[in-house]
Amino acid sequence: MAHDLRVLVVDDDFRVAALHASVVDTMAGLVTVGSARTIAEAEAIVARADAAKAPVDLALVDVYLPDGSGIDLVRRLRCDSFILGAADEAANVRAGFAAGALQYLIKPFPNTELARRLAAYAAYRRILHGS
Repeated sequence: MAHDLRVLVVDDDFRVAALHASVVDTMAGLVTVGSARTIAEAEAIVARADAAKAPVDLALVDVYLPDGSGIDLVRRLRCDSFILGAADEAANVRAGFAAGALQYLIKPFPNTELARRLAAYAAYRRILHGS
């Protein structure tokens, strides 16, 4: 891959968002390109990134957001996504995967688990791009 994978963090708790962004930013080949606390903010960041021809590659999305469900956001996004949420009911997990999430991590989880899954995602993307 010629560029770092661009990651958007979507979580209404700014401390959690900062923690997830710090995990992303410590990993080679990944960079946080924005942090949003609402669906509207996330969609605006994605639109700006698309307009700049530097689209978001992966969104890390919480389930419970002030202006709606992160699962609905994942369904609308045109990038890959992981759901990182406290919603541990089986129906939510199934809905997350049905919406297109590649991973569903239930909070709280260790930073090492997020890093492991991000590393696997980066490897997956390298395979897709033949590099």
